[in-house]
Amino acid sequence: MILSSLRRGVPALVTAVAVILSLGVAAPDAHAAPKPLSATTRFYTPPPHPAAVRQIADLTRAGRIRDAGLVTRMVTTPQAVWFAGGSPAEVRSKVRRTVLAAARQKTVPVLVAYNIPFRDCAQYAAGGARNTTDYLAWIDAFAAGIGDRRAVVLLEPDSIGIVPFHIDLWGEQEWCRPTDSAGNPLPGASSEEHFAALHGAVDRLTRRPGVALYLDATHSDWLGVDESAHRLVKAGVQQAQGFFLNSENYQLTERELKYGTWISQCIAFAANPDDGGWRLGRHDLCGSQYSPADHTDFSTWVLTDQWYSENLGHAVPTTRFVIDTSRNGNGPNMMGTYANAPYHQPPAVVDTLAEGNWCTPPGRGLGLRPTADTGVPLVDAYLWVKVPGTSDGTCDAAGGARAWDFDRYNPWQVPPVQQPHFDPLWGRTIPPFGDWFDASGLELAQLANPPLMR
Repeated sequence: MILSSLRRGVPALVTAVAVILSLGVAAPDAHAAPKPLSATTRFYTPPPHPAAVRQIADLTRAGRIRDAGLVTRMVTTPQAVWFAGGSPAEVRSKVRRTVLAAARQKTVPVLVAYNIPFRDCAQYAAGGARNTTDYLAWIDAFAAGIGDRRAVVLLEPDSIGIVPFHIDLWGEQEWCRPTDSAGNPLPGASSEEHFAALHGAVDRLTRRPGVALYLDATHSDWLGVDESAHRLVKAGVQQAQGFFLNSENYQLTERELKYGTWISQCIAFAANPDDGGWRLGRHDLCGSQYSPADHTDFSTWVLTDQWYSENLGHAVPTTRFVIDTSRNGNGPNMMGTYANAPYHQPPAVVDTLAEGNWCTPPGRGLGLRPTADTGVPLVDAYLWVKVPGTSDGTCDAAGGARAWDFDRYNPWQVPPVQQPHFDPLWGRTIPPFGDWFDASGLELAQLANPPLMR
């Protein structure tokens, strides 16, 4: 149906997309309790990004029928809806419209709340509420928009990984330090207020009977299991359904399955009162992807499995999780190829590129389709959280993600004045965070694993 509609032109294409979005699929009743998610749960497909519809139309007019069909399949797959600001009245109205649209589809929406103060520490996705009071008023409105209907809510991507003025388990201070011109911390910019905001949001959202709430736990190439578990507990994860992984990255699902399982085991380990209570509160003792495993060598991860087998005791892990598979079909781009011909970039540049492998790297593909039928006891769902085809930010030298030695390789003949804002990996200046990035969207669809179309 999709390809035949594409051949008939743009009006038929829009009609085809509308038909797909309106298809009802069997799902639990919209007012049923959401915990745990049933394997038969079907997730909501929001309207496609307007720029995606334009891209599909352009591909169709150019005769690129298969590519148009791939992007259409991508944007008509269930994915999250992000709410990143606005007044309380505005977010309440937008959330309400979304949950009602999902109810008409007989599906469950995945909603992302993304408005915490000092969001992303003033980087690529900077923004957020002005202070904790404003934030919690916004969350109250967000929750009111859901009402008693069913929804999966993913609370504040990056908020566990980026905490202002936080001292980690090893006594090291976070690099995120929002200050005024005199170098003093800005009002509200403290780890205590950050965790209070998260805990307040957990309190409010878990009062809604239809909400399955998950907190961010970063991914397996960021926080260690010990630190992630410690921060999640501080944020109130034990009141919630659990946590989510990989919304900020492209890590392979097999790694996130282990990482998430270990986080759940670490939370159980540090709450285990057996044997005199020596484990209580000791997240710092937990095995992780960094020790005894080597996070760069997946074959060593069995060592951390063994650590939990030997040390967990009688505790039973109960903290559940979901994994973002929207962009991880090919895993992360490790950037090592840029040390070789024709690029010949120096080691410092390659290292910086690798540090920025979260920022819309080329060569990635869509991963597993959204489903709650995972077959893994602690995994509630695979979801498309980060909207595939949207940009992670202006990945350039000015932002620190795309260092590049243009003297060694500059086939684009980019003049020096433009180089700080040019992304050499894509050969162009790419869109700001959240905007549609047509080249990335098409590539994700073309390289999907499993394929979107055979």
